[in-house]
Amino acid sequence: MTGTVDDEAPETARARRWASTMAGHVPGSSGLRQAHDGAPRLGSVTILDRVAREAAEDAGLAPGATRARGAGARRREEAPDEWRTCFEKDRDRILHANAFRRLAGKTQVFVFPSDHQRTRLTHALEVAQVARAIATALRLNVALAEAIALGHDCGHGPFGHASEDALDPLVPGGFDHAPWGADVTLASLNLTREVTDGIRNHSWSRPAPATPEGEVCALADRLAYTTHDAEDAARAGVVDLGDLPAVVRERAGADRSRQLHAFIHDVVTTSQAAGSVAMSDGLGEALAALRAWNYERIYLRPESVRQGEMVQRLLQALVEHHLRDPEAVTAEGPAGTVDGPQAAVAYVAGMTDRFACAQAVRLLGWPVSELPEGFDRPPVA
Repeated sequence: MTGTVDDEAPETARARRWASTMAGHVPGSSGLRQAHDGAPRLGSVTILDRVAREAAEDAGLAPGATRARGAGARRREEAPDEWRTCFEKDRDRILHANAFRRLAGKTQVFVFPSDHQRTRLTHALEVAQVARAIATALRLNVALAEAIALGHDCGHGPFGHASEDALDPLVPGGFDHAPWGADVTLASLNLTREVTDGIRNHSWSRPAPATPEGEVCALADRLAYTTHDAEDAARAGVVDLGDLPAVVRERAGADRSRQLHAFIHDVVTTSQAAGSVAMSDGLGEALAALRAWNYERIYLRPESVRQGEMVQRLLQALVEHHLRDPEAVTAEGPAGTVDGPQAAVAYVAGMTDRFACAQAVRLLGWPVSELPEGFDRPPVA
């Protein structure tokens, strides 16, 4: 029988136990507050402030690694942090940024993904893991590599790369998520020159990054998405991993875990021998074959193309609406970063998939039947 005192008592007791820890634990008359009663002792500690951490980094990093110095080179000067290096500070700023959180609602491959498929946010986290693994092994600056990896896709609009095709004709020189993320989306964070450069140039079609950590992230991005996009498509029943090209299965393996292990190991050992961040021809050929297979079987399959055309029309219509009604636009970045037509593009590019769909329905009267499958109604305000 539900609703009795006995049924409610266990949860009430649990709630009371939780509430009793609100102020923490005070061992004896120590004047301390701790998370747990009987917490382990730390012992004698020498504090590593920023200056000490920079010195430790300098001694431990490889000769060509990027060193953190003070507040770092930024567009607007600021005081250095007492505890964090400039790249650690950038990593934290990106991690707490609205643009980074919005990646949770942006397409990686599948619009409105299932619980176990990647979003643009989980992709960024996986890129950061791969970048950390490579940078740590090569004695590069891990905080710099992680900051670039976490921020590298913050310039992406809703619905993945379809947004680039939609927004490209609306931006002088074209819309590219890499420089857009560095110079518009994340401009208000006043990131260091090295992090901004790595984000701006992580795409292989861009100029080479200025740091080896930026080059690590360019590789980590491709290693992550080629392997996990294939895994997500297999889970969705779109592809069969048994059909992977022979060069991929033989040189890297038939599943994401083995492939990533093989690719990361190859980058580390090849880079050590070459003196620069690189892959071997053999594993590079396998990576290229996997990427080409993904394009053929996943990204360019008829359903993806039709959906891409659908959302391109939607995004362009939203930009046109906000060009006619600029009062509704809240551009990303500091005042003066973008204005005029680019402000409308920045507003639409910052939208999550679901918010863009909701805006199209609310502002444009867009038929729900012409939205990607999985959208049901606008989010509750």
